[in-house]
Amino acid sequence: MSDDEKMDVPEVLRLLNKALPLQMRSAAVYTWAAGAVTGVEYQAVGAEFESFGTLELDDARRLVEKIVALGGDATTSVGSFEQIESGEAGFKRLIELEEEATAALHAVIPASGQEPRSEALEHLMEHMLMRKQEQIDFLKRVVRGA
Repeated sequence: MSDDEKMDVPEVLRLLNKALPLQMRSAAVYTWAAGAVTGVEYQAVGAEFESFGTLELDDARRLVEKIVALGGDATTSVGSFEQIESGEAGFKRLIELEEEATAALHAVIPASGQEPRSEALEHLMEHMLMRKQEQIDFLKRVVRGA
């Protein structure tokens, strides 16, 4: 196996630890938004946010597990966020935050290599990306109807 095919473990660990605080932020921001969203027209969205928060936390755990399995130490940092208002501007801000987190997860893939554990890591990243993109699409549909 050539060096180009091997996983660049130090780089993967660096990138995973860069993505983890954003993933933790996603869990926190959706959980916060589930309780903070106001307006009768947004109450159903609050229930979706609660579900998103749980899914984000599960994925954060998966990132920690992967970092530890690769021999690294997972950061305990959580990306910060400001209060997000209910309504179109708030949903657009959520989209921005999630697109930043999605980009950080996507950045892991090129360093993962082409060995079996690399494929598993890439698949994990793709699964997380797919789910997060579905959430972004949901937010965009909410904005479109606002």
